[in-house]
Amino acid sequence: MIRDGRQDSDSGGGRQMDRELTIATELAEWATRRIRRPRAIGDVSDVREKDGPADIVTATDEAVETHVRTVLRREFPEYGVEGEEHGVHAGTPGAPHWLIDPVDGTTNYAHGIGWCSFSLGLATPQGEPLLGVVADPWRQEIFTATRGGGAHLNGHPIHAAAHSTLTGHVFLTEWAAHAHWPGMDHLLRELATRHCTVRIMGSTALSLAQVAAGRATAAAIGEFHPVDGLPPLLIATEAGAVAIPQLPPHNTPLLLTAPGAAEEATALWQKTVLNHSA
Repeated sequence: MIRDGRQDSDSGGGRQMDRELTIATELAEWATRRIRRPRAIGDVSDVREKDGPADIVTATDEAVETHVRTVLRREFPEYGVEGEEHGVHAGTPGAPHWLIDPVDGTTNYAHGIGWCSFSLGLATPQGEPLLGVVADPWRQEIFTATRGGGAHLNGHPIHAAAHSTLTGHVFLTEWAAHAHWPGMDHLLRELATRHCTVRIMGSTALSLAQVAAGRATAAAIGEFHPVDGLPPLLIATEAGAVAIPQLPPHNTPLLLTAPGAAEEATALWQKTVLNHSA
């Protein structure tokens, strides 16, 4: 188990997150093993559409979420649970709630592309992040954070990049499902003029987590969904990244940026995205 570097973190109510983080990390380790099971090339027998051809689910998504929900409800019966595939289980009023995306990047997974993630978070009843875990099954990396406890990768502290500009560095973004989101084209054009290398990889949680690791100077999404966005948002900000806004409403844009590039990135964000998404 990955345990080095874990720190207790105050939840805002005087309670520690050590047990929650231990179990969340163990579930991430289990999920990485489950997701890495071989799938035959071209096998679509376990794939079905949800809301359209670009919104799919596999048997792995459902099996992972079912197992994780079972463990969390057993270990934390008073907590709520919200999952990508199986909806909401209400907990005790005033208790935190878990957020599960069993396979973030299902399209990549279903097509044999090794870039997807397992995402698990814990939030207050008001939706503020308390704990975040993002696991990359293919690189066997587990990003973790608790509020006030810093960010870690496989137990080692991580920090956002020290870059002072977007120029020459990596900027990660994602489609809104299969479509461009308002302001996305304007943003991409401006980034190109700055010689900033843009990548669209196919997993919101994993892309946002790269800012925490210092691999990407910034990352942005057009539609924030807590089940896959809140855990890496906490991880990135605990690693020192700047979030614009600090906690987005559902279905609104989010920018994460290294602190040294925050002034440039924020001005660009205002010009290209916020002015086109109102």
